[in-house]
Amino acid sequence: MRRPLSIHTRLTLWYTGVLLATLVVVSVVGYSLLAWNLAQDVDQSLLTVAEVVRDRSAGADTGSPVERTLRELLGPDGLDQFFQIIDPAGTPRVRSPRLPGRAPLPLSPAARANAAHGRATFETLRFERGHDLRVLTLPVIRDGALVEVVQVGMSLAQRERTLRRYFQSLLVLVPLAVALAATGGALMARAALRPVDQMSAAARRITAEALGQRVRVQGTGDELDRLAETLNGMLARLETAFAEIRRFSADAAHELRTPLTALKGGLEVALRAERSPEEYRRVLAGSLEEVERLGRLAEDLLALSRASAVPESRRDRVDLEALALDLLDVGARLSAGTGVAVRLKEATPAAVRGDADALRRAALNLVENAVKYTPPGGTVATSVTRDGEAALFVVEDTGPGVPAADAERIFEPFVRLDDARARDIGGIGLGLAIARSIVAAHGGTLTVERGAGGGARFVIRLPPGVGRLGVFLAAAGALVTSSLLAVLVGERLGAWIPPHYLTRAAGVLFVAIGGWLLFTRA
Repeated sequence: MRRPLSIHTRLTLWYTGVLLATLVVVSVVGYSLLAWNLAQDVDQSLLTVAEVVRDRSAGADTGSPVERTLRELLGPDGLDQFFQIIDPAGTPRVRSPRLPGRAPLPLSPAARANAAHGRATFETLRFERGHDLRVLTLPVIRDGALVEVVQVGMSLAQRERTLRRYFQSLLVLVPLAVALAATGGALMARAALRPVDQMSAAARRITAEALGQRVRVQGTGDELDRLAETLNGMLARLETAFAEIRRFSADAAHELRTPLTALKGGLEVALRAERSPEEYRRVLAGSLEEVERLGRLAEDLLALSRASAVPESRRDRVDLEALALDLLDVGARLSAGTGVAVRLKEATPAAVRGDADALRRAALNLVENAVKYTPPGGTVATSVTRDGEAALFVVEDTGPGVPAADAERIFEPFVRLDDARARDIGGIGLGLAIARSIVAAHGGTLTVERGAGGGARFVIRLPPGVGRLGVFLAAAGALVTSSLLAVLVGERLGAWIPPHYLTRAAGVLFVAIGGWLLFTRA
């Protein structure tokens, strides 16, 4: 399997490829512009010379003022190579000194025809020795008649040499520029990606036993700094999660060790000597209590694990008012014989979406916790209210309350503010942790605050089961559904039932279906 290219190599190749394409395009455009400009310069020079000859060619011959003017304008070499004047019949009348020994400048049929109509003609012709010659044929018109024809020619050899040298320069400079740019791009890419290599090396050094290390932030404020900050944030969360796992494992081991130690001690004492049946019965009863405690601990640990995981797809409609009434009966049974009164303070109709059994367990943990920590003669009050769109389930007691400094700590697993009392009443320290995990999995929050009577006030805040948009969509669905059904029924029964009865039936059907849809989606 071929090894993929590194980012450094890909960046260098992309940069080099883009630069090469840019230089090729610029070179082609530059070559074309240079060729066009040279051609324009040649044509302009020919036109200037031809106009001078046309203006001063009357009665001219070799050695005339025209000849001297052209010598001054072009120099001896330019004049000897490019100039001749012919009559309308095509016979040369004035020629450059070097032309008598050579063939005259050619006069093509197209140039002759244009001259007869008074038009100038630019042509590129193949001349002796295979050189291209740029020729301008300019007619001289006087009194409306063609008097003579001025021809000025210029060899394109100089233009071709210039273009060839420019092309040769490009063949050397473009690859050199690409090579230098590729080298510089590779160095810059290596320098730019060096912090990434440092981050990779630092990340490889970080293990589960050394999560306190962090990736160094350069302080430049660029994308790499933001990446380093993101990695550091992830490492901080991992460190917190690992610390919580270690603490949870230690607390769970401690909670398991206590009943196991008691169970082992009771059994060892019973086996040291012969005991009466009554003594064995007491030992077995004590062992059974410890086994039950271990069972409750295992169930709570399993519940906490499930509540901390991603919530299942079960999203039923949960009526919090009915849940509060159910918990009122359960709370009355829990408080029997304790002198604690459990009552329902307020019940506002409210519904949410979620796992009904899980939400019931979370609320029951709060009620059970309040009953345990409320002294005889106290009260535990539950209520269901709404705060805007959110639904609130509140459990308030008249117990000792929760100090503000411990308002968040009590929701951690195995945390008990009064260990001795918690063990006396059978508390393990997982109830509040399970409740918060369940509420968080449903998108809600669980907080504790000081109640009006000085006790603790636990508040579960859950998002609504359906908002105004959901009600609107349900109503629209009810309207469309009932209308379609009414139309279908009307088409089938219209021949037997009067129209006004069909209208009333459609209205009743609309109300029924709309109410059913709203109820099931609320």
